Amino acid sequence: MTSFTRRNVLKGALAAAGAAAVVPGTAGAASAARPSAIPLVRNRLTLPSGIATGDVTINSGVLWSRASGPGRLVASLLAVDDAGSPLRGGRAFQRVLRGSAATERTDFTARIDADHLPAGTRFAVSMYFEDADGNAGETARGSFSTAPDTGPLSSGRQSRRQSFVWTGDTAGQGWGINEDIGGMRGYAAMHATTPDFFIHSGDTIYADGPIAAQVTEPDGQIWRNLVTEEVSKVAETLNEYRGRHRYNLMDQNIRALYAEVPVIAQWDDHETHNNWYPGQILTDSRYTERRVDVLAARGRQAWQEYQPIAGLGGRHIGTTGFEPARIYRKISRGPQLDIFCLDMRSFKDPNTDGRETQLMHILGQEQAEWLIKEVSRSKATWKVIANDLPLGVIVPDGPVNQESLSNRDAGAPLGKELELAGVLSAFKRNRVKNVVWLTADVHYCAAHHYAPERAAFTDFDPFWEFVAGPINAGSFGPNALDGTFGPEQVFFKAGAYANESPRSGESQYFGHVDLDEDDVFTVSLRNANGTVLWSKALQPQR
Repeated sequence: MTSFTRRNVLKGALAAAGAAAVVPGTAGAASAARPSAIPLVRNRLTLPSGIATGDVTINSGVLWSRASGPGRLVASLLAVDDAGSPLRGGRAFQRVLRGSAATERTDFTARIDADHLPAGTRFAVSMYFEDADGNAGETARGSFSTAPDTGPLSSGRQSRRQSFVWTGDTAGQGWGINEDIGGMRGYAAMHATTPDFFIHSGDTIYADGPIAAQVTEPDGQIWRNLVTEEVSKVAETLNEYRGRHRYNLMDQNIRALYAEVPVIAQWDDHETHNNWYPGQILTDSRYTERRVDVLAARGRQAWQEYQPIAGLGGRHIGTTGFEPARIYRKISRGPQLDIFCLDMRSFKDPNTDGRETQLMHILGQEQAEWLIKEVSRSKATWKVIANDLPLGVIVPDGPVNQESLSNRDAGAPLGKELELAGVLSAFKRNRVKNVVWLTADVHYCAAHHYAPERAAFTDFDPFWEFVAGPINAGSFGPNALDGTFGPEQVFFKAGAYANESPRSGESQYFGHVDLDEDDVFTVSLRNANGTVLWSKALQPQR
C-alpha cells in the first residue's frame, strides 16, 4: 500500500503527460475565438454522479460514470509513482479509452472495461463524456491501483502488501444524507484508511425505505435528510430504483471514496424489497406492483447500471458489461488473495421455517458448484468469500420463517443449511486452506469462529466469518446464533437501542483487512469515527 496522498496524485501528473490526453478540449486550441464557445461551455456534458472504478484485478478494471445527457465515456489512464509523477522508461504507461454510450436506455450511465494493464501499478485517471459533435464535457479525476503480482520491477520486486475495507447497508431505515453532520461520514472513515479496494456487501440502497425530510430521534434531536422525489416513496418504477442510486451518489463522501477506491459490489434484498425471494407476491400495502419478480428485474437493472462491475467471459472494450443473468463472480487480487462474490438472492428458495429434510437453495446448484470449483482450484493464499447473508446468524422473516439459511435448530443441517454443508464438506475434501467469509446485513459488527467440535455437523474445517455494517443505516442486534455449524461469537458491538441513527458514528461499522508481506491477514472491526474496536491477525496455513 502506498503512502502518498491520493487526493494529490494528479497534481502535475496529468499535465506532465500532456494535456491533450487528459484534459479534453485543450489540445491544439486555436487562438481565434469561436462563436460557439459560450454555448458549448454552458451546455457541455457534466458528471452529476461523479466517477467510480470497480472489480480491479492484476491487469484489469472497470471505469464508470454517468452523464447529464447523451454522450460517450472517455477515460485517460496514466501510470504514476508514489509521489504522483508519471512513470518513466519501461514502466511508462498512458492510454486513452472510449467506452459505451450513455443513453436514456442506461439512465446515461456508461463504463469502460479496461484490460491489459500492468500489475501493481497506480493510475491517475480522468473521465469525461463527448457529445455527438465530439465536444468534451466536464472532467473528473481520480486514481486506482491494480493488484500486485510477483513480477520483478526495476527497483526490486513488487510489494505484496494490500488492504481493503468492507461494509453494507447504505441509507436504510430512513437515515439518508444528513448534511448537518457532514453526510455519510462512515464512507470518509473508510476512505481515510487508504484501502486498495472496497467490498460493498449488499443493501447498496434501500428501495423499500422512504426517506423523509426530518426524523425525530428518541432524544429529541431532529435528523434532517436531503430528499429527492424518487426516495420519498417505495421504489416501484425503473426510474424510482435508479433514483435511489442517484441519491446515494449525491453524498460527497461516497463520491470521494469511489473516485479513489475501486468497488466490488454485491446486491442483497433492499435493492428490491426487504427479505424478497423469487416468485414472491408482496402483501405490502404501499405497493401497486406486488409481483416481486417484476420489481426485482427493475431493481437489478438499476443496480447493474450504477455499479462498476465487469462484463463476464472476458468481454471488455466496447461492451456495456450489463450482464442480465449473473452477479456472482471472482475477483483475482494476485497471489495473496482471491475474492468470491456471492449472489444469495437471485436463486433463493422461499423463506420458510428452514426445517425441510430435502435440500433447499440459497445459492442454487449452479452457483454452489461454481463456488466449490473456483475456491478449490484457487492458488491464492487467502480465499475471501463475500456472502451477502450471514451463515450462522438467525435472521427471522416474521414469527416463523427465516430470511437467512439458519433455522433456529442447532441439530443436523436441514433445508438451506444442507447447501452450505455441501460446500463446506467439499472444501475439506479438496483440502482448501485459508478461507474467510465476510458479510454484513444484520446492522452490527461481529467476529464468529466456526469449528466442528462445537457443531452438530462436523464434516468441515474451522473458519472465520466477520460481520460489518451498517455504514449509514439504523443499528440493530445482536442476533442469536444457530449451532448447526458450531459458531462462537468471539466479539460483537451493536447500537445502544434498535434503529439507532448514524449521528454519533459510534454504532456504524466497517471492517478493514491488511495483508502484509508475509501474508498475515489482519482483520479489524471499526466504527464510523475510525476507532478500532477489535482486531485479529490470522496466520496463513501453508
